[in-house]
Amino acid sequence: MILNLTNILYYLKNPEYLPLEDISVKNKLIIVLKTLGLSLIVGLGLALLIGLISLTGLIDMDKHKLNDLGKYPPVILFLLVAVAAPIAEEIIFRAPLRSFKNSKIKFKYIFYAFALIFGYVHIYNYNVTLNVLLLSPILVSPQIILGCFLGYLRVRLGLIYSILLHGLYNGILTLPVLFMPNL
Repeated sequence: MILNLTNILYYLKNPEYLPLEDISVKNKLIIVLKTLGLSLIVGLGLALLIGLISLTGLIDMDKHKLNDLGKYPPVILFLLVAVAAPIAEEIIFRAPLRSFKNSKIKFKYIFYAFALIFGYVHIYNYNVTLNVLLLSPILVSPQIILGCFLGYLRVRLGLIYSILLHGLYNGILTLPVLFMPNL
């Protein structure tokens, strides 16, 4: 996993549209799973920080959109969160990266712009208040970082692999809601 983190960090220093050539589907899936592990570790670490912030009373997590998920039947919830949302969001936020591979605008600016926009779209998971807006760089940091990981996979492996990572990530994070809806 360290090697994968090193590869991602090296790529993120100066993102370019350079797909990996001559790599087997098996090796692509291994990269996806390693990136999933990294994404979950980073996401859960940042979730702890956000949880600590909520303990201060600066944000009201009772009004977070995650609390609304329990009202959907489990199968519908899973399909929405782990299938429909990843497909739609990857088509919106990662598919266009290919269009900028030969752009006069530096690709890295486009890459990071899509990751930031992806992250900030998720601010609407919160009840938007002044405190939420002020704390937004922290509150959406898990999604921004995930957006960078997804962008990495999209460029290096292909769109289907960023969709796969996104679906797995959302699916894993949704499991507690599916199996313990009263959490």
